[in-house]
Amino acid sequence: MLTDLTMTIIAADRPGLVQLVADRVESHGGNWLESRMCRLGGQFAGIVRVAVPSEREAALAHSLAQLESQGLRIVVHAEEASPVRAARPALATIEIVGHDRPGIVRQITGVLAAYGVNVEELSSECVNAPMDGAQLFQAKATVLLPPSVTLATVRAELEKIAADLMVDVQIRAPDQGAR
Repeated sequence: MLTDLTMTIIAADRPGLVQLVADRVESHGGNWLESRMCRLGGQFAGIVRVAVPSEREAALAHSLAQLESQGLRIVVHAEEASPVRAARPALATIEIVGHDRPGIVRQITGVLAAYGVNVEELSSECVNAPMDGAQLFQAKATVLLPPSVTLATVRAELEKIAADLMVDVQIRAPDQGAR
């Protein structure tokens, strides 16, 4: 039987961090299933999901904990591996661009939460605007809508707050261009 381990990893960024974790996973018979990793503010941050034989789970967790002496903080969450399921389609992509100010993420995600929309993935950054150098906030989210909510409903609610936030919000289904 296999156990799924979902791990969060944080450390001061430097080359070789992913390899340290991958070595431990492989040496305990684990299989790297998926991950999201990036450098944020000088820190390496990652989320990793692996499958490991259940009888080796504790040994792998112990081995990963030993990486703390090398500056990695790893939190491990275990659960019985689920049977393989068909991948769920990404029902919508939301892109947001506007002058940076506090509260943009809170208000956008407030609308999503009110309709039970699940945020599958979210990335954001602040960049300098090309013409005047002002700070622009940019975000991209992949979301899944519950069966009872339409993309048109979510689009209408986000458009209501876009003017107040001074952002451009574009939403598209997988088979559509941005709108």
